Amino acid sequence: MKTFKLVSLDIIEENQEDITLRSIELKDGMIINREDDHGRWLLEAFLDEDYREYFQSLVKRKEKLMIQALITKKSNSPATFLVEPKEVNLFEENMNVIFMGSMVDKKQEQVEKLLQILLEEGYQGKQLLEEFKRRTGTVSN
Repeated sequence: MKTFKLVSLDIIEENQEDITLRSIELKDGMIINREDDHGRWLLEAFLDEDYREYFQSLVKRKEKLMIQALITKKSNSPATFLVEPKEVNLFEENMNVIFMGSMVDKKQEQVEKLLQILLEEGYQGKQLLEEFKRRTGTVSN
């Protein structure tokens, strides 16, 4: 396993026909390449408790997310992941969110282009996610 500093985290969201980034303000974070047979990564984001309802609802629904993460330093290019938020833990006025997923092995602009094409083709919600996974060969557990 290899551990890295998580510098920033953005959630890629579908809003009607647009794809937007929801920036999550981190207090701290880390990312671990588990180097397992599934190519899974574990991300831990340490946040202000203001995000509690948002992430607890995602965990409850077991909703998969596309995220962009800056690893190690701000000057690096963002890495894109398909993850599932696994748990939310509260610590006084702060919290952490644990994500598990796979890195999308594509350049950022290719990912955004594919998502835009899928949206134009009418995919939404779970169908959008499944078609994206099918076309990219992404597998997550």
